[in-house]
Amino acid sequence: MQKLKVGMLLFPGVTILDFTGPYEVFSKAWCFEVIILGENTDPIKAEGGLLLQANVTLAECPQLDVIFIPGGKGINDLLTNPSIMGFLQQQAPNVKYFTSVCTGALVLAAAGLLDGYKATTHWRSLELLRMFGVETLEERVVKDRNRITGGGVTAGIDFGLSFTAMIAGEELAKVIQLQLEYNPQPPFHAGSPRTAEMPVLQQTREITQLMLETRKRIIRELLLTKSTT
Repeated sequence: MQKLKVGMLLFPGVTILDFTGPYEVFSKAWCFEVIILGENTDPIKAEGGLLLQANVTLAECPQLDVIFIPGGKGINDLLTNPSIMGFLQQQAPNVKYFTSVCTGALVLAAAGLLDGYKATTHWRSLELLRMFGVETLEERVVKDRNRITGGGVTAGIDFGLSFTAMIAGEELAKVIQLQLEYNPQPPFHAGSPRTAEMPVLQQTREITQLMLETRKRIIRELLLTKSTT
């Protein structure tokens, strides 16, 4: 089997674990050739300030088999970035799989690449994904034909393992899972809005409210622009 070229997008304000969770899986899977993409190859600051660097620019990128988009605060700029949207549209006709984790799904949706597909994203952003007309599911990983999307942040490992199993079989995915010692035993049952205690849920909603409203405004303006062109 020929390796699939997986383009993993880096951008300022990316959530590190959105990116590194799938990366840890893909980099251990013989079926993938991982390409780290960016608008340029200058160092960028992820959320929290960690410096990361792409090794291939969008302009130099070969035709990809898989496009992967992580989430993070920086997706606000991506939603209306003509370079990113143009790259996705240019690559789209020959891409075999479109994938994302967390709010990376909003970027796929903004490019029209989730039209007619079911998808998921971070629980706090499900309503934003629905603004694009996407049918959302509150699941860790959603597979709808060649669209594979993961939920928030830590779901990136689940996504990576599930996608690897799709491409190369469960045995390889299980071997990688064991290599990573991915055996979650969370100390609290607060990892989902369905299980978190009300004070925790309320505080989390308050912390993320400004980001939610900012993204709603960006998406409304984006949809209005599209409807008038």
